[in-house]
Amino acid sequence: MSQSQSTTEQSSRLMIDAGPIAVWILVYNVCRFYVPDQALYIGTGAYMVAVTIALIASIRIENRIPPMLVFTTIIVLGFGAMGIWLQDPIFIYVKPTIINIFLSFLVLGSIAAGHNVWKIFFQHIFDLPDEAWTLLAVRWALWFQVLALANEVMWRHITDSVVPEGARWFAELNLTEAFWSNAKLGVLVASMLFAAAQLPLLFKYQKAEAEEA
Repeated sequence: MSQSQSTTEQSSRLMIDAGPIAVWILVYNVCRFYVPDQALYIGTGAYMVAVTIALIASIRIENRIPPMLVFTTIIVLGFGAMGIWLQDPIFIYVKPTIINIFLSFLVLGSIAAGHNVWKIFFQHIFDLPDEAWTLLAVRWALWFQVLALANEVMWRHITDSVVPEGARWFAELNLTEAFWSNAKLGVLVASMLFAAAQLPLLFKYQKAEAEEA
């Protein structure tokens, strides 16, 4: 794949990832001022629509079905629907944890089975040796675990919702539902920075491959 094609696809990927989060933050914060009791559910419904549109857009742009995005979309729709139907915010709070733990174990499990899904998912973008694919996959698997832990810490300490006191880990930590909701933007930025931190690894191995050729 040419550099221009790779840049275009990565730009599209950023829009597909950021679009649903932007919809979530906008809808949630607007609804918080007018229908605060339903803001979480309305925001979740809007997010579900946005991720579905993002999946369709991704399929059209890449001319392929992106398995990872399909998996995460299914989880988003499933837990979002349960949260809205049962009017239970806990289903919505734990959704990021489930997604990130699932992705982490999917990646690590595939490596253990000898079929690195990170390579399968992204080899159409980068041309790397197996050693680099394994290192990259393990790094992302660990990052997904960090995100899962961060979400657990945040939702367990929401004090203006129905989170039970027994779920708390730290007595001194008090967060609001609005903080948890808007933290999605911070998670996106942190993930972008983490992805940028992997560029030296990508450049190193791509340069080595070019020199050997």
